[in-house]
Amino acid sequence: MSINKEHVNIVWFKRDLRLQDNEAVHNAIATNRPTLLLYVFENTLKEDKHYSERHWNFIKQSLNDLNRQLLPYNTKVLCVSSEVIHTIGTLQQFWKIDHVFSHQETGIRITYERDKAFSRFCKNNLIQWVENTNNGIHRGLQNRVDWREDCEHYMNQSQFDFSPKPESFISLEKIAELEKIFNIVDLDTLIDCNFQAGGTSKGFEYLTSFFRGRYKNYSFHISKPELARKGCSRLSPYIAWGNLSIRQVWQYAIKQRETSSDKKQIDAFTSRLQWQVHFIQKFEMEDIMEFESINKGYRKLKKQISEAYQIAWKEGKTGYPLVDACMRCLEETGYINFRMRALVVSFFTHNLWQPWQEASAHLSSMFLDFEPGIHFPQLQMQAGETGINTLRIYNPVKNSIEHDPEGVFIKKWIPELRSIPLAYIHEPYKMPPLEQQFNNFEIGVDYPFPIVDINTTRKKASDTLWDMKDDALVKKESYRILKKHTLPNRKI
Repeated sequence: MSINKEHVNIVWFKRDLRLQDNEAVHNAIATNRPTLLLYVFENTLKEDKHYSERHWNFIKQSLNDLNRQLLPYNTKVLCVSSEVIHTIGTLQQFWKIDHVFSHQETGIRITYERDKAFSRFCKNNLIQWVENTNNGIHRGLQNRVDWREDCEHYMNQSQFDFSPKPESFISLEKIAELEKIFNIVDLDTLIDCNFQAGGTSKGFEYLTSFFRGRYKNYSFHISKPELARKGCSRLSPYIAWGNLSIRQVWQYAIKQRETSSDKKQIDAFTSRLQWQVHFIQKFEMEDIMEFESINKGYRKLKKQISEAYQIAWKEGKTGYPLVDACMRCLEETGYINFRMRALVVSFFTHNLWQPWQEASAHLSSMFLDFEPGIHFPQLQMQAGETGINTLRIYNPVKNSIEHDPEGVFIKKWIPELRSIPLAYIHEPYKMPPLEQQFNNFEIGVDYPFPIVDINTTRKKASDTLWDMKDDALVKKESYRILKKHTLPNRKI
């Protein structure tokens, strides 16, 4: 293969799978040098327990969508299965790589270590690696003194346009030559699934349909396990994988607010966008949350691991219908709404009294919208191990009655309960033997008995965690966390 060693740039896509409002792409085009667009399906990430085939499926769909948008520019994304250092090193055989453009990724520890190694590689090879901030998240912050203003400034700034010239990118012909020497990923090999499809085009479909009318039920349906599937925006995977920037969504929402007759619902939605950025920034500042409680006082909390409990929880066989329906729905679709996420974590950490770390990988691999900066802080908050948040132990029966009163969601995901009377849909274990016989249903055979008593286990968890609030180290750490992460003008 013969390619002159011309000077080129590389855009390394990670969690920014879009062209519009992508600073890395914008900066590469501005250099007026030919640019190769690159995505590396990293073997270390494919093997990591936080990721699953549903994530790679979504990414493939997103890359296919990118390639359709790139057709008019006679280019596409080079998609290889490898590691980034090896990939760039191989590309150096053919080009003089001046710059690599990408965003700062607030990811799991393995991606941070990869980035540090890649930084050393670039310095040793005289490559300038230009990283831009992503979605308003700032690296190296010690406190939040100016954070609110910086975040608002980011949200209101003009988006980065995608306006390439004909010569901006490496051509399809040259990419075809490169594909002969790399282990190329087949983007058309997809799994059959009920998940949302990836890509900017799909993201905009969800965005426009939400503001076309679905948003009017946002506050009313946000906590309902079935109604939230349409009442919520469903934009989280498109933001998590960068099909849309949070600024694009924010500015679209603000524009719609100008003519909306239901501004409160839009305000409720945009407040969630702010909440999202806040938590990712928190994780960026303290990524130890991937492994240990942010509040060091809770690291002394010891829980006995029960494999039987964990299997029952994962498989949706705990004997509590709403918990089980949520876990089965999550496995099948990759989505449950926020309250149900809180409920299943609460049940795992409080009622089953299991360490939140034991739930982490399973949930992240199930959530189509896995976002590390949301995932780990939320696990700890729902587990009651921050020392600064109100302890919430969700009652699965009470939530079931309040948010799925007719058992629509439960019956949808637990077929073995579809024929039982509504009076017992939330607590089938209370059905009298004669009633079971009439309905051709036997508790413990057709559906399991509860694996724990929620009243007893709730009291144990509540007493233990409330007592720990008085621990000297918990108090000291609570003050430290508040001082570091509380926004200015809010009392500590």
